[in-house]
Amino acid sequence: MEKVKWVKNNFYSPTYSMEELQYFEATNISNVHAFQKTHPAYTETPLHQLGQLANYLNVSDIRVKDESYRFGLNAFKVMGGIYSIGKYIAERLEMDIENLSFEMLQSAELKEKIGNLTFITATDGNHGRGIAWAARELGQSAIVYMPKGSSKQRLQAIRNEGATADITEMNYDDTVRMCAELAEQNNWIMVQDTAWEGYEDIPLWIMQGYATMAKEITEQLEQDGGQLPTHIFLQAGVGSFAAAIAAFFFAKYPDNPPTIVIVEPNQADCYYKSFITPEATREIVGGDLTTIMAGLACGEPNTRAFRILRQYATATFSCPDAVAALGMRIYGNPLQGDPTIISGESGAVTLGLLYYLRKYNASACADISLDENSRVLVISTEGDTDVESYRGIVWEG
Repeated sequence: MEKVKWVKNNFYSPTYSMEELQYFEATNISNVHAFQKTHPAYTETPLHQLGQLANYLNVSDIRVKDESYRFGLNAFKVMGGIYSIGKYIAERLEMDIENLSFEMLQSAELKEKIGNLTFITATDGNHGRGIAWAARELGQSAIVYMPKGSSKQRLQAIRNEGATADITEMNYDDTVRMCAELAEQNNWIMVQDTAWEGYEDIPLWIMQGYATMAKEITEQLEQDGGQLPTHIFLQAGVGSFAAAIAAFFFAKYPDNPPTIVIVEPNQADCYYKSFITPEATREIVGGDLTTIMAGLACGEPNTRAFRILRQYATATFSCPDAVAALGMRIYGNPLQGDPTIISGESGAVTLGLLYYLRKYNASACADISLDENSRVLVISTEGDTDVESYRGIVWEG
């Protein structure tokens, strides 16, 4: 297997309570969650325990949040889409989203007040499908562009949600820029989970939507008597998902926060490239960003997410595609007694890395204090969103 690279974050400071955490405090995220739950298709996704794998890897516990069940869309991204679009419409109506339900936003009365809106976004697939679904559910329009090399199956899934969608000849970050220009030219609404100067509100709302997964996890652990994780392995593309989960845990458990481990594809490892600089400056990775982990093929960190992760992430790992493939096969072929989980390329890389570290890299384990007492949380962020790709990797290798 190609080498896994890692670097510790020299600017990690868990005792410093940064201002960003206020947006992810339990009260705020409870309000976000309350709105998401007003949709009739909302269900809580399962939190599985991989007890046999934990024994095999000599750690105390492994829990996995399986997001393939989210709203029937096979991925977590809709959690940001449903809240951010709802919040945007509430703001346009000059109403408080805490006093609104999804059904109320679907009403003819409010639809007449808000008129016809068009939301535009760039995506590898999961985020765009979530935006298309949320826009359609609210009687609005969505336009979605995907980067060069994107899955045609994921493109069709977006079109099936009623959006106008196509694949560009650009990488992800250039596709984002194109969408931002089109939004400005046509008075459309850009809905992206990456932030830049002058564009931070909607990305924050998306991150708050993601953070409700962390709220669900803590509640599920309380219900079954499980202990809080000591380590959370989190995938990073632009970093919005990882930062949202990290911020929730640091806001809720400031005296005993978990170790946050960032996991990236080595062809789009902007956090790794950033953390190896002397001042951990925000670095950008260009090029085609070619990786099977399409959902993580992003070269420019979200500015808000970067501030959070620079403060609270312990280390970042830059992984070859083989680590994601390993994770997919482990999930799909569990030890007897553990559940079978269908996890896609971007969803499985964290479990693949955990296995790799415990079996082959004692030095890295020591660097992040990953040992027999560790309780590890991973989040399978997607199922087989491209069935042919999934089968090709898991069946054919």
